[in-house]
Amino acid sequence: MGPVPGDDRDRARCPTCGHIAYLNPRLVVGTLPVDEAGRVHLIRRAIEPGYGGWSYPGGFLEIGETAEEGAARETLEETSLRVEPTGLVGFYSRPEAGVVVAIYLARIVGGEPVPGAEALEVRAFTPDEIPWPDIAFRTTEWALRDWLARGPRPVGAETP
Repeated sequence: MGPVPGDDRDRARCPTCGHIAYLNPRLVVGTLPVDEAGRVHLIRRAIEPGYGGWSYPGGFLEIGETAEEGAARETLEETSLRVEPTGLVGFYSRPEAGVVVAIYLARIVGGEPVPGAEALEVRAFTPDEIPWPDIAFRTTEWALRDWLARGPRPVGAETP
């Protein structure tokens, strides 16, 4: 690590060829899958970090995917639900964790809620049933609060 001319911070730079290895945050994508009754489907995590806590289904974006494709893939892997992302709930920065998180509202278009390998349980919650004390991550809380602040309603019930 050392100074790079014209940059505002030290960077990992090869002293021989000058190549700079940028250490950037990773993108996490996920969904708030909402059913026709207006219930949000959350997972209870089977892995660390956040083991046993409730979270949106999500994970790291893979090379070659759009953010929406990655969010839908992660939701399918963790819940067995096929979803269609319909809009961005929020974009959240966690510099201390080295991640940026994009959460989408999603319409459930198929499947039954069955936990994948990274989930202990999949459960649908009305807004009044959300288990706030047991939420795994601040980003989950932030996304749920942003969704609720807009007036929770089933996907597709938005007014023009």
